[in-house]
Amino acid sequence: MASVAFVEERVLFSPNMPAEVNNLLQAAVAASPVDQSRAETLFLQAQALDSRCLQTYFALYKFYFFQKRLADAERIVVAGLEEAARQGGFPSDYRRLAQNRQKWDLYANEITLFYLYTLKALAFIKLRLGFALEAQLVLSHLQQLDPQDLSGASVIMDLAAGVAE
Repeated sequence: MASVAFVEERVLFSPNMPAEVNNLLQAAVAASPVDQSRAETLFLQAQALDSRCLQTYFALYKFYFFQKRLADAERIVVAGLEEAARQGGFPSDYRRLAQNRQKWDLYANEITLFYLYTLKALAFIKLRLGFALEAQLVLSHLQQLDPQDLSGASVIMDLAAGVAE
């Protein structure tokens, strides 16, 4: 594996993240504005190094989103939802999860909160792709899963309402 020079932290990720993964993500964030190809390589290396680290999914889907690579962002969001569900021991399909939401505490920890936040990202990506009805479906389930709106999905709900008008 190529060595990565220490970069002043630009983004605060989870304190529980392995240092080597954090270093790769920091280097990727630093490279993003000037060399997207190198940034993508570093993001993918971080994910390959520790595919259980949810922050690698977050960083990668945000990178793809800002590069307007929405299909890639959606693919990573779905993979992140599946990994969070695997780690949390709950269904990855938000529809199935909403049917039995009393069974799981989705405010319990970093894993479940990551799931909610990433589900919000899925809705936003669907909206940006022009799939307003799919976005609304995700948002209606997210409203059931996150009644306290800790994910901030109400912002995306307002955007989706504006698109519907």
